[in-house]
Amino acid sequence: MNKYSKQFNLDHTIFAWSNQKGLDPIHVKKANGVYLYDEKGKKYIDFSSQLMNVNVGHGRQEVTEAVRKQMEKLSYVSPPFTTDSRGILGKKIADITPKNLNKTFFTLGGAESNENAIILARLHTKKHKIITHYRSYHGATIGAVSAGGDPRKNEIDNQQVPNCIHVENPYYYRCPWYSTSFEECGERAINNLENTINYEGSNNIAAIMMEGESGSSGCIKYPPNYLKKVSKLCKKYNILLIIDEVMSGFCRTGKWFGFNHHDIKPDIVTIAKGITSGYVPLGGVIVSNEIIDTFNNKFLPLGLTYSAHSVACAAANAVLDIYEKENLNENATNIGLYTDKLIKKLIKKHPSIGDWRNTGMLGCIELVKNRKTKEPLAPFNANMSEMKQMNQVTSKLRELGMFTYCKWNFIFIAPPLIATKEEIDEGVDIISKALSLADEFYH
Repeated sequence: MNKYSKQFNLDHTIFAWSNQKGLDPIHVKKANGVYLYDEKGKKYIDFSSQLMNVNVGHGRQEVTEAVRKQMEKLSYVSPPFTTDSRGILGKKIADITPKNLNKTFFTLGGAESNENAIILARLHTKKHKIITHYRSYHGATIGAVSAGGDPRKNEIDNQQVPNCIHVENPYYYRCPWYSTSFEECGERAINNLENTINYEGSNNIAAIMMEGESGSSGCIKYPPNYLKKVSKLCKKYNILLIIDEVMSGFCRTGKWFGFNHHDIKPDIVTIAKGITSGYVPLGGVIVSNEIIDTFNNKFLPLGLTYSAHSVACAAANAVLDIYEKENLNENATNIGLYTDKLIKKLIKKHPSIGDWRNTGMLGCIELVKNRKTKEPLAPFNANMSEMKQMNQVTSKLRELGMFTYCKWNFIFIAPPLIATKEEIDEGVDIISKALSLADEFYH
């Protein structure tokens, strides 16, 4: 049956975010460290930790063993029960978040986390509007995809959840306000946000939701004090601040959470991905004491069949132990700085690199056809015909033995946090060879 298994995948399963015909996915047989191996034994370096979630690398037997031990004792009980793994994980999360964030509602992934965060914000404030960035992604369930600004949601535009308001990002490389400095772009973005609050009515706005650090929209860097000023606006207008740490959380940026770089205390933090490094599905909504205490004597209408699943919590506990034991925050910082140096050299070599944005090990190369005009190699929300040139670059990456997340004119560099300098050298060398194709389209 093994020789047919790839075809069975194509014939009998549905693939996300793609046409269903003409696909040729890599059929993965095993994975270890920062590498994947297909059915023919070909090795691929995983340069985006799959979907920026396999933070501790592939094949960690500590996690396997934790799951095995948990399943030998207990696999599942419904959420009203307590378990050791659930309690230990709740305490561990409380220990690495600000003191005002002390309780977590566990979900099965990032979209569920953001969906429930929105529900909770609306319940608590008795207000209904949610403000997010246009260039953001918060998940694919109907509420989360409506809250995000990613244009993939436009296919279901008439089904979106109402009262999700979007504002421009402080995207200095393509600043919508034509700013002359990074700081000025941030100031103008804050002014735009405050104007939007006043236009929409602060008495209607339940929460502002932003990523701890930008991820799949292109790792758009926040200008200095931007999130701090967003937090001040929330306090000024009595609006909750939700920080989405699904991608940027758990050491990815060199700190436990992306918001730790910005000296803020959110009201709600959403998590997933790195909490288990993708080994078992798990997410969570970390909630401030002030919010959850209002439900001490009032019914909380949130619930999921697999909330606080004991096996998933056991996996998360093992992963959190790895982060601490191997000091992966420090490694993410150091390897991130090393990657920055390598990409600076690539920028001199390859004119097709328009911009490089990175925090820790969450980075993105933006490709252009001309640095002066900043014409992208593939435009925002590119269609299939507009992706032809970029697809040549991504095909070359695969041919040379790399898997990494690519989107429009972006190549992401976000390998597992255990990556060594030698492995970064290997991956950047592959990218450099693929960029030679992108350079051919430069004018």
